[in-house]
Amino acid sequence: MIPNIQSFRYLAALTMATLLAACSATAWAQSSPDELLDRMNYVVNVVDYEGTVIRTENGQSEALRIVHKIIDGVIHEKLVSQEGSGLEIIRIGNEVHCIFPDKQTVLIEDWNNQSTLFSALPSSEIRYGADYDVSIVRESRVAGRPAIMLAIRPHDEFRYGHRIWLDEETSFPLKTEIVSIDGELIGQIKFADIRIGSDIRKDALAPSMSLDNFSWYREPAGYDAVDVDTNWECTDLPSGFRAVSSKSEQLPGADAPVTHVVYSDGMATLSVFIAEKNEAQFAEKSSVGASHTYSIQQGDFQITVVGAVPAVTVQRIATSMQQK
Repeated sequence: MIPNIQSFRYLAALTMATLLAACSATAWAQSSPDELLDRMNYVVNVVDYEGTVIRTENGQSEALRIVHKIIDGVIHEKLVSQEGSGLEIIRIGNEVHCIFPDKQTVLIEDWNNQSTLFSALPSSEIRYGADYDVSIVRESRVAGRPAIMLAIRPHDEFRYGHRIWLDEETSFPLKTEIVSIDGELIGQIKFADIRIGSDIRKDALAPSMSLDNFSWYREPAGYDAVDVDTNWECTDLPSGFRAVSSKSEQLPGADAPVTHVVYSDGMATLSVFIAEKNEAQFAEKSSVGASHTYSIQQGDFQITVVGAVPAVTVQRIATSMQQK
């Protein structure tokens, strides 16, 4: 019996699919976790994409529609909440327009290269082997696309762990999770659907409504910052963290400049603000999602530490800041 043409086509397609899957698996097997993360950090800064994101924090989830395009080297982005009041965020470079349809208001802010979705991705400064272990865990699927899962595990309780699902074709992060050292989920960003490298028209980045009758407000100028050599240091800094900047900043409403020291281990980053004490200030701690804040009075100063790190980290640093 001679097989029909349809059977030949089916067998050919099946054989090709098997070969492509084998080639893909071989490509992943030949890449180190560091190489995959390097590709990821490159692609998020150069690729155009659009899709629906589910963001989960504090047990609450929200759906967001995002359109992202690079035009002449400048980020153009539109983020629309799919729930509630329909908040829209339009970004051009570092200028951001927050549109509140229910209040017919537009608030203009400066974000200083802050990423809408990917602020928690690892940088090239992370010390794998010293403070974190990184490994390729398994192949998976996210948003209908083949993906590879990477795990970044901390060595101690002073930093979070991360799980990242990278698109197999482009190394774009399709899903990211922040977890405690015990594996408890703290926050998640996951694409439900996505088109990567798609041809995005400029009008897709425009507001979804007419803003003719909206009131416009600009956020007050943030601060004047000057690089300084500070005599403040942390005497009990967790392993791997180092000071990456120190500035003197004149914050809005403050009578005197504030010293701002930034510490990072290449993955986690936190800020220490040192201000003159006044009667209105008091020691407190608070948390929002993965971020924690701890404030303490020390002599004539108020020290506040804030960052997307465990509560024990901000408390340890706040209570061990000393003048040299």
